[in-house]
Amino acid sequence: MDTQHRPPKLMDRVRATMRVKRYSPRTEKTYCYWIRYFIRFHGVRHPAGMGGPEVRAFLEHLAVERQVAAATQNQALNALVFLYRHVLEQPLGDIGEFSRARRPRRLPVVLSHEEVIRVLGFLTGPMHLMGTLMYGSGLRLIETCRLRVRDIDVERQIITVRAGKGDKDRTTLLPATCIPALQEKISVAEQQLGCRLEHGSVPVTLPHALHHKYPNAGVSLAWQWLFPSSRPCCDNAGNIVLHHIHPSAVQKAVKQAMKSAGLPRPGSCHTLRHSFATQLLCQGTDIRTVQELLGHKSLETTQIYTHVLGKGFAGVRSPLG
Repeated sequence: MDTQHRPPKLMDRVRATMRVKRYSPRTEKTYCYWIRYFIRFHGVRHPAGMGGPEVRAFLEHLAVERQVAAATQNQALNALVFLYRHVLEQPLGDIGEFSRARRPRRLPVVLSHEEVIRVLGFLTGPMHLMGTLMYGSGLRLIETCRLRVRDIDVERQIITVRAGKGDKDRTTLLPATCIPALQEKISVAEQQLGCRLEHGSVPVTLPHALHHKYPNAGVSLAWQWLFPSSRPCCDNAGNIVLHHIHPSAVQKAVKQAMKSAGLPRPGSCHTLRHSFATQLLCQGTDIRTVQELLGHKSLETTQIYTHVLGKGFAGVRSPLG
């Protein structure tokens, strides 16, 4: 067969379909991992020749042999449902009963305001500002890394989170204490853009196919990252672009700061977001407002913080007061 007329390979089809449907790069990477794992688990058989029984056996393996978390098992299932429904166009239907990984009910680790301030004291430069935004605005780590100049509204004191979890936009609080540092970051972004324009015009990465609609967006100030990577990289098409800072660098800095702060329990970047939610509830903020600020799809997810505060008992008090 002529190589130019060969049908695309399965994983190329998977990636192409995900990009058409505007899945995030992280989801694309994760789904491709699970699809490859599924194929290898069944002796490199093509998924088109398999179905529900093979998917069930794979999920059983993850729960029983690998002992993965419930969220991990669900992630693998979602990847395979996507493969069969959208790529192979042969939906799985009911795959039957299989061993479910246990989903333990754990309350999130939260810090007091004083503990957070102590942690932030061990962060410097951009890491300090990013940690402050995760606590002061309730941003997820990846949402903080992806902030652009256009997302900051100093006059209204709001931050617009674009394409957050579930590919949804929302607005959240911009703490007044962060405004000077953010204005400085915008000024630095403008200076760095000017230098790049003088030496080759390296654009920033843009969402989806925006560069086709707005060819100059990648070199406009509004689209510049507030927290860019230290050096350019290649995108999927082989173009030299500037990406945002890698989340792992921020995770490492925050974990080290928490260790240096001598906290009695371990924490992470998400602990700062958890602490934002609990502090708002302590101040008497309506739980639905907290839900909107956090970008939770379900109110049930937000209600976990009422249990952290001990307010989940409908006003019942101990006999000892």
